[in-house]
Amino acid sequence: MLAKQYIIKQQLEAMIGSGRLQIGERLPSELLMAKEFGVSRETFRAAVRMLEEEGKLLVKHGVGTFVLRPLPTIPSSLEKLSSVGSMIRTAQLDEGESSVSVRIEGCSEEAAKALGIRPEDPVVVVERIRTANGEPVAFSINTIAKAWVGDAFEQEEFRGSLLNFFENRLGRKITTADSEICVPLHIDRNCQRLLLYPHTTVLLLKQLHYDEANQPVLYSLDYLRNDVFSFHIRRTI
Repeated sequence: MLAKQYIIKQQLEAMIGSGRLQIGERLPSELLMAKEFGVSRETFRAAVRMLEEEGKLLVKHGVGTFVLRPLPTIPSSLEKLSSVGSMIRTAQLDEGESSVSVRIEGCSEEAAKALGIRPEDPVVVVERIRTANGEPVAFSINTIAKAWVGDAFEQEEFRGSLLNFFENRLGRKITTADSEICVPLHIDRNCQRLLLYPHTTVLLLKQLHYDEANQPVLYSLDYLRNDVFSFHIRRTI
């Protein structure tokens, strides 16, 4: 039974790859497809379930099963400091934002330790969800000491690159970042913002950014879909 499921899964993938099944197309009924492949409806349904978990098919109960266009993997070297937006654009995907919030609050102990300020010192927190081809792929929490930015975020609506905002609006160019790679729990409410598909996993980059004078100016928590972003580093002896 299990072998048949994988065979049907591979055949469906081949049909999608060859264009026989087009992106956005609704599959024929489960009964018809099972007859075409010469298997039971349960076997065909199991194959569809595997493709749904991989984000290749979308099952709308009572409506039908549709072919999805999966997002390509966005490769990035950890040796190069790049914004989420630039990584999305480099992969030739349509970059966008689904939400941005800016607020002032007391600094958390973790961010205060990284930035060299006192806990509860006022900080500007910028939260944003970044999208690629309309799908949320990254959620970021950026913390900046209020004393460093003044009312810059209050004077104009923030959009676009935070790195560019630092350089053009604040006159402080970010040149370096120390990054720690973590695997957040799925119960992390920030992680849950990106769990679109059963197969989706999320990486967390805890990053402390420095300006040209090697002063820590930005602490960020970047949640990134690991089925979309892949990171690599070249190691030598």
